[in-house]
Amino acid sequence: MALRPVIAWLITGSVALFAIPAPAADISGFRVWTDPEKTRAVLDLDARAEYQVFTLDNPPRVVVDVQQAQLGTALNLVEEYSGVIDGVRHGQPSADTLRIVLDLQKNSTVKSFMLDPTSEYGHRLVIDLFPERILTAGEVVKQMTDLQSPNRDVVIAIDAGHGGEDPGAIGKNRTREKDVVLAIARELKKTLDARPGLSALLVREGDYYVPHRDRFEFARKSRADLFVSIHADAFTRRDVAGSSVFILSRKGASSEFARRLADSENSADLVGGVTLSDKDDMLASVLLDLSQSATMQASRAVADSVFSALHGVGKTHRNQVEYANFMVLKSPDVPSILVETGFISNPSEEQRLRDPAWQSKLAQVIGDGVQDYFFLSPPPGTWIAANRQPIRHRVVNGDTLGDIANRYRVSLYSLRQANGLDGDTIRVGTQLVIPTT
Repeated sequence: MALRPVIAWLITGSVALFAIPAPAADISGFRVWTDPEKTRAVLDLDARAEYQVFTLDNPPRVVVDVQQAQLGTALNLVEEYSGVIDGVRHGQPSADTLRIVLDLQKNSTVKSFMLDPTSEYGHRLVIDLFPERILTAGEVVKQMTDLQSPNRDVVIAIDAGHGGEDPGAIGKNRTREKDVVLAIARELKKTLDARPGLSALLVREGDYYVPHRDRFEFARKSRADLFVSIHADAFTRRDVAGSSVFILSRKGASSEFARRLADSENSADLVGGVTLSDKDDMLASVLLDLSQSATMQASRAVADSVFSALHGVGKTHRNQVEYANFMVLKSPDVPSILVETGFISNPSEEQRLRDPAWQSKLAQVIGDGVQDYFFLSPPPGTWIAANRQPIRHRVVNGDTLGDIANRYRVSLYSLRQANGLDGDTIRVGTQLVIPTT
């Protein structure tokens, strides 16, 4: 009998313990921006929280229910960046649920995920909205015409690294990599578009994030002839400086080869314009290997050209093109390079990287390297292949005939023959004709 009060106390005590409410997550920020494919809404939280996202029709809207959360900020919507979102409101359907409703202009596919803290950001709940879009008849006709047109431009896809929730490296004076590389990418597009036979596309045109694989897939879908990713490096030592050019390592190529080959049975994956899904394993493997080997060879050639151009105007971190397993370089059929424009962690280079004049100069130099490569090895059917003029190199102090031959990937013999040289002696200021292949 004496045990009954004790048991009753234990039971009620345990119930009381389970009844303690979970601490509320405070929503301290709300922001929205739009890129060409989607509208992204982000909620900043001071702790992880359970949530549910669902859509409703007539009118279209997205409902976000966050458990054990409280709203500590205004849900302001900036029209310039609002994209498909028409309005935002909130309510409290139950004591433990905060409801946020996004009113939409049209039905959209919704993806959501929670991000852990990184750099200057805490926990974030991300809601991506992909509006339904149907190509007009005029757009379809234009796409078909562009693919069939003779003497087309060489297309370069320019990828400004990081963006949106990912600021990249941050300099001593709070310069953000994502801002610097976007400015350089815009300048590079400007200088390439101004050159006959070249046309550039920006993977991202504003401050938003594009997943790594989507970046090189953008280049593939755009049928680009080259993918250039722009970055600004960082290191723990502030004295480390210089630009770099990277291409994909053989290890990275092998892992991507295996993934593409595994996917070929279940998808209509295009490699060099060839569909792998209807090929047997052996043939698919051979086609993919040929495509990837040719791509890596072309990547090395254009990387050498861009590196030589950068080496001529400033310090480079190494004395040659480097190899790395960067995800954005893994396209199997688009030659790809990654340019580290400098070390944002170095105060002097950070100051230069912020300077619009230096950004423009970097873009011009990278553009020179890209143009040199395509004028030497133009893709068939392009304007450059039909109209290219001889490339001329002005000899500067420190140049040797061997260095010039290596830069333009021509033999010493052909370089001597094209310029009527008996030996390897050259004078500063001389204009050398570069033989094309």
